[in-house]
Amino acid sequence: MFKAILLFILAGLAEIGGGYMVWLWLREGKPFWYGILGSIILVIYGVVPTLQSFPSFGRVYAAYGGIFIILAVLWSWGVDKKTPDYYDWLGAIICVVGIAVMLWAPRHA
Repeated sequence: MFKAILLFILAGLAEIGGGYMVWLWLREGKPFWYGILGSIILVIYGVVPTLQSFPSFGRVYAAYGGIFIILAVLWSWGVDKKTPDYYDWLGAIICVVGIAVMLWAPRHA
């Protein structure tokens, strides 16, 4: 379970960080190499989920979606200095519960 969580976080940081670098390049006028580096990081993001042991692509990506929401709230708070409000945290908690249900609920074979 530790490996799965670590991979979720790594992929989330790669997606958000790579996307942020492309954003900075195209929207904030940063140098071209921001876009190149951001794009390389986004390719890495595409590879990281394949390292998960869960057998279903859809389930893994749905769980990543929840993790990304949480990481995006934290990114906004830490990098963009936008303090999350009650509803940001409530939504993040709902996502964590949903992720746990999707990945670790008992299933019949």
